Amino acid sequence: MPKDICLAVDAMGGDFGPEINIPGSLAAARETGVRLILVGDEPSIRKELERHAHADVRFEIVHTTQVAGMAEKPSDVLRRKKDSSMQVAFRLVREGRAHGVVTAGNSGAALACGMFILGRIGGVDRPALASIMPTLKKPIVLIDVGANADCKPYNLVQFGLMAEVLARCVLGIANPKVGILSIGEEEGKGNSLTKDAFTLLKGSSLNFIGNVEGRDVFTGETDVIVCDGFVGNVALKLSEGLGSALASMLKTELKKSIWSRLGTLIALPAFKRFAKKIDYAEYGGAPILGLNGIAIVCHGKSNARAITTALQQAAIFVEKKANDYLVEGLHANTELSLFSRTGKASALRQEAAGL
Repeated sequence: MPKDICLAVDAMGGDFGPEINIPGSLAAARETGVRLILVGDEPSIRKELERHAHADVRFEIVHTTQVAGMAEKPSDVLRRKKDSSMQVAFRLVREGRAHGVVTAGNSGAALACGMFILGRIGGVDRPALASIMPTLKKPIVLIDVGANADCKPYNLVQFGLMAEVLARCVLGIANPKVGILSIGEEEGKGNSLTKDAFTLLKGSSLNFIGNVEGRDVFTGETDVIVCDGFVGNVALKLSEGLGSALASMLKTELKKSIWSRLGTLIALPAFKRFAKKIDYAEYGGAPILGLNGIAIVCHGKSNARAITTALQQAAIFVEKKANDYLVEGLHANTELSLFSRTGKASALRQEAAGL
């Protein structure tokens, strides 16, 4: 990992603030060698630093006087919280002092800060949250997972174009297979949004394989799965909850008898590998694709390990110049502008409607 990478951390973000963000950030800095800018209330940050060894970590503190609340409206954060740790962290990226930003704060506010502070890549109508998820075979990209609850068909096509670049440049998949999340595999299944988006995706240059049902998300047969933010967020939270519930149920069952406990001891390494594979903390946060900069949003209830992984992910994005490839790939693909509010998207929608 290059030693000149600098990442801004919203130290006050999330449900636990510095208590989680500081140890998670320090661990990431040790593992990757990146330099940190810890943004937030300096006394609170230093108080937490006193609890952890940090002499071997390169960091600086940027003091702020405000915090973006988890329940605040994004517009209120933008207008009234200009000295919030979140806004300042994003501005550090815009100013070139940091290569990327990681926050566990209000995801809506983070998206707003990204759009109004960093700005969108030319031709992108709406940035989207992309989640890298575990499957039976390999990690896949699910997009959008919460940034855009109400979408138009052309939005989903742009999500697919952005996620396809991410899958190629970061996950190393040569020709990513792209599908759309729907209620049936057959063409024509789904609501009006998915059916219209299906038509647009089918006419694009993407390696589009059609509809993907919810039960097939974790098979690993599809590299990129596209959906609107409402459906994607439900799918993401359901998978997180199911993973936790399965782990808890498994622990309960294994403690019911002496024989099951003995079996647990034998199979303990396998159980640990299973727990690690389904733990959302192992996959960091969700990158906001479509911005002029690297920004990763973590779960509000993230633990220190999740913050560490998110910072590692951000460092990899910087090292692999993922955003540069995204900009280059999108600009090289004329469909980015064609599949928008006007142009080919409109024509294909009319064609699909039989007009």
